[in-house]
Amino acid sequence: MSGPYLTSLAMSLPATVPFVGPEAQERQHGTPFLARIGANENVFGPSPRAIQAMTKASEGIWMYGDPESYDLRHALAAHHGVTPDHIMVGEGIDGLLGYIVRLLVSPGDAVVTSDGAYPTFNYHVAGFGGVLHFVPYRDDCEDAAALFALAAEVQAKLVYLANPDNPMGSWTKGTDIVAALDDLPENSLLVLDEAYGECAPAEATVELSADDPRVIRFRTFSKAYGMAGARVGYAIAAPDLILAFNKVRNHFGMNRAAQIGALAALEDSQWLAHVLSEIDASRTGIAEIASANGLTPLPSATNFVTVDCGGDGQLARGVLTSLVSRGIFVRMPFVAPQDRCIRISCGTKADLDLLESHLPAALAQARGG
Repeated sequence: MSGPYLTSLAMSLPATVPFVGPEAQERQHGTPFLARIGANENVFGPSPRAIQAMTKASEGIWMYGDPESYDLRHALAAHHGVTPDHIMVGEGIDGLLGYIVRLLVSPGDAVVTSDGAYPTFNYHVAGFGGVLHFVPYRDDCEDAAALFALAAEVQAKLVYLANPDNPMGSWTKGTDIVAALDDLPENSLLVLDEAYGECAPAEATVELSADDPRVIRFRTFSKAYGMAGARVGYAIAAPDLILAFNKVRNHFGMNRAAQIGALAALEDSQWLAHVLSEIDASRTGIAEIASANGLTPLPSATNFVTVDCGGDGQLARGVLTSLVSRGIFVRMPFVAPQDRCIRISCGTKADLDLLESHLPAALAQARGG
């Protein structure tokens, strides 16, 4: 047997995963990490009310989840001041990115993103035969004006912009994005990834009507709400575009307990405020540790801090490799010149104590000392 009989497109793609998970690295090293501060997870955890709701929901796990996510969609609509017809719930932002690409990108269609931005979006575009066009970062920030200018040049179907940005932690003023939208081509759609929106300052908020046909916004329960393992994300867009998701989405893709847990988390504003306070304190702690070791922490509107190691990608990879070998899981940007940095997710005091303890030796080893 010579199969499986892959399509020509599938044959052309590498069989890789955009990220190597910490679990895989733990298996490779034969030991668990001491501090898991690399995947931008929320170590402060979900709302206790969400945990309680999901625990109780396990009794009914024999049932499929509501394929319309009715309760969660209505709660999200009220939360954002829109109608339920403006909301689509899906399997994290990653899953929703796959759906929007599948809906709008045919083989050969142009798509614009930043060079070094979130690679899962690129993975989906390649998987559906789109052609990626890249814009470099400007001052460690995604350049909305340049993205839209290139979109006009190549007649892009989609333009991806994360605000705040991963992997740099930087952000663009919402007013600047709105102003730049005047130059977005008529047949282009801005995919605005707001995964870290709850962590960002008010000036990063993009004030646009949910009926604006130029933009689809993505949010998640993976970051500030502490539910990365539950895989709950949602889109906000004009009703016609939201309705189109029903053509391609996995209608039973949403875990029943995750739907119920996300609803409880959304209702617990006090816990969210607590987590945001913990994130703010942790960002300050990471920045202080970096500065004490002669490194430069970059301003962050996320639940991580990107740290400039003061050299090139080789030095940053050396620091990362040394930290990982010492049981401290961190990550780094993939593309130069941003790859001069490492990226450290917010952690508990115990996590930061371990980082503070091991970072000097990791730097010395990376520098050949």
